[in-house]
This record gives sequence, structure tokens and C-alpha cells, in this order.
Amino acid sequence: MEKIVEYFYTPISPFVYLGAARFRAICAEHGATIHHKPIEMARVFPAAGALPLAQRPQQRQAYRLVELKRWSDFLGLPMVLEPTHFPVPATNAACLILAARDAGYDPLPLTEAIGEAVWLNDRDVSDPATLIELADNLGLPGRQLITDAASNTVVDTYMRYTDEAISLGIFGAPTYCYRGEMFWGQDRLDFLSRALSEK
Repeated sequence: MEKIVEYFYTPISPFVYLGAARFRAICAEHGATIHHKPIEMARVFPAAGALPLAQRPQQRQAYRLVELKRWSDFLGLPMVLEPTHFPVPATNAACLILAARDAGYDPLPLTEAIGEAVWLNDRDVSDPATLIELADNLGLPGRQLITDAASNTVVDTYMRYTDEAISLGIFGAPTYCYRGEMFWGQDRLDFLSRALSEK
């Protein structure tokens, strides 16, 4: 049976950035195919009764920074803990990923480049010019893809994936779904790997 992991995420999430390389390696190790399904967290959070970052209690906001520092140190992944351009609207970045996929390109390098732009290089990935540059640096036709990203087809797909996430009860990113089982957060990747190991 083919192994397919449905990957629900927003490309600007710090935890997507922290988990990206391990997720890619785990799926490669187990021969799993990744179905990219970027979602709009501004709709997912209220549907799940969750609060956006700025509205969370100060205690939770402070602890989040502690956790980011812990994971950054543990994984040896440097990151800007409080980037200038976070949070920003993720629609342009998410739809660029979908446009690249629809054009036949592997969306994973672009997803990772967007995460690095935010959390390593403190860039504004809501800016189309930044996204064009990131795509061009990967050898992709950035200007064409950013045009395609604004199409009704791509935006409708983004909304459809968001609706699907809400219907599945997804409440955070990244969430990995495999054979009907949900794994929330990059700190659950070991459990995903074990599930992929089962026949």
C-alpha cells in the first residue's frame, strides 16, 4: 500500500521550520509521498477555539519563546526567535507553494526556503518581491509562479485545504495525517516515523 502523508501547515510557522528537514528525511527513509496542504491558520484557530499568538496570555507567549530556543539549540538550527516580520499574512507564500506544485515542481524546497527566510534571515514573506526572489534562487520561474498564485484555481485550493483541515479537527501547524491518524507538531515526528514503519 502506498504511504501518503497529508501535510497540513502554514509556511510561516516556526515549528514547520524546525521540523522541515527531519520530516523530509523521515518520508524519504520510509518511501512516503507528501501531499502538501497549506492552510490558513486565521480560519483554523477560531474554528478550533484557539487564539492567534498576539491574543494568547503573556505566560504562554513567554513559554513559546523558551520552547523555540530549546528546540533551536537541540536541533542545531539557528533561528531569530522574534523576527521583525512575524506574523504576517501567509496567503501569498502558501499559494506560491501550491502554484509551484501545480506547475510540476517539488514544493518542499520552496516551503523550506520560505521558512528559512522568516526564521533565519528575518525576511518578509508576505512581500511578492521576496517570494519571487526565493523562487528564482531555486531555479523556479518566480514571477510566473507569483502570478499563478493569485489565480482563482490556486486560491480556491488553499481555501479547500483549510476547510478540510477544519473538518478533520486540525488546530495547529504542522499537522501530519497518515492513514487516518493525526500527528500534531514537529515534536511528534518520531511517532509519525513509527507509524510509517508499520506494514
